Amino acid sequence: MLDRRGYRAQTPCTRLENSLSFTGRLTDTTRTAPSVPSRWRLALILGAITAVGPLSIDMYLPAFPDISVEFSSTAAQVQLTLTACLIGLAFGQLLAGPVSDALGRRRPLLVGVAVYLIASLLCAFAPSTTVLVVLRFVQGMAGAAGLVIARAVIRDLYTGVAAAKFFSMLMLVTGAAPILAPMIGSQLLSFTSWRGVFVILAVYGVVMGLAALFSLPDTLPREKRRRGGVKDTLGSFGRLFQDRSFVGYALAGGLSFATIFAYVSASPFVLQVVYEVSPQVYGLLFALNSVGILIFGQVNGWLVGRVAPRTLLNIGMASSVTASLVLLLLVSTGLFGLPGVMVALFVGVSSLGLVMPNATTLALAEYPNAAGAASALLGTLQFLLGALAAPLVSLGGEDTALPMALVMAVVSVGALVVYRTMTRPIPAEEQELAAVVTEQTGAEIAANGVR
Repeated sequence: MLDRRGYRAQTPCTRLENSLSFTGRLTDTTRTAPSVPSRWRLALILGAITAVGPLSIDMYLPAFPDISVEFSSTAAQVQLTLTACLIGLAFGQLLAGPVSDALGRRRPLLVGVAVYLIASLLCAFAPSTTVLVVLRFVQGMAGAAGLVIARAVIRDLYTGVAAAKFFSMLMLVTGAAPILAPMIGSQLLSFTSWRGVFVILAVYGVVMGLAALFSLPDTLPREKRRRGGVKDTLGSFGRLFQDRSFVGYALAGGLSFATIFAYVSASPFVLQVVYEVSPQVYGLLFALNSVGILIFGQVNGWLVGRVAPRTLLNIGMASSVTASLVLLLLVSTGLFGLPGVMVALFVGVSSLGLVMPNATTLALAEYPNAAGAASALLGTLQFLLGALAAPLVSLGGEDTALPMALVMAVVSVGALVVYRTMTRPIPAEEQELAAVVTEQTGAEIAANGVR
């Protein structure tokens, strides 16, 4: 029997059956594949491939002022290079998933890495901001293949609790990327220009390509490949958009995600121009907030199963809104200077570690049979909303922090309003079941870090 969304109706018994099947009755369930590397070696390879997202976004951030000076561009024009990458990452996920399901994992991954390498190298020789924006879009599209296919490889090889454990292992590798990327970028700027950062990203693409070529087999057998791809995915999206509660959780999570990219896009100018910190100090301050997200994410992982996901989401939303409003007050009045701004940013940014896993958990709770399409839609909305928020912070110029604080406050309050008006409460027992059903997805999100 189908429910109103076109999926098999979920009774309490079938939901419990699905949750047990999803998480696995065994604690170490694996599927076999030819010549698969050891777990830690595989984690290093897939972690390096997955880290392409945060590295592409965060590594060149300290160079924003330098790019602006070299091209005689405004802050808004430079920030469009970030927006273009985010849009590429958003739409690239929609394309890479169905293609890898139809053609296998290996060929689309190698093509994606090759295009990423070429785009990164061309970015290093971009003659203008406009050309750099176009190349960053291509770089984001290609990088999305790594994000999607790395997760798919894990699903091919592991099931249930074993998969969740592997995603947690992967987090140790990929979680370091958003912390190290701006610090690496700032150190590179001490002896090279911003163009050198993209050369390093191209070299990183070479390393990824060689690792995938010689160490990563195709983990999806031919008999399990399926056609239909993009068309079927879009059909699933249409059914998901008809669910008001799903859209509410998706928008709430996406708007919360947008606060991060408002901060990411503005922080190079705010910290280096307004508060006059060096690129090296900027890298350290940015890394501090990335550590905060990891800490909050770990706390969330410990509390899941003890506290209902909706309760944790309430706490995360409240923290985000409060911190954003305090930041707006501090920036408007000049109280406490840079230390006050950094404390408010730390709390606001770190709140994502509570908001994102639980918003995702509740959005996917009623879609165990369409988790793939629902996850893809969530990821796409997050990057699109982030791409929309990123350029807004430059409307007031590069010599003030007020636009950043205002955008962060508006989108965080908007996320709370959407959450409270569009979503429906889920009974406590179903929230606990939802946390079990999406345990693997939560670990997967944590493994991706700050993209």
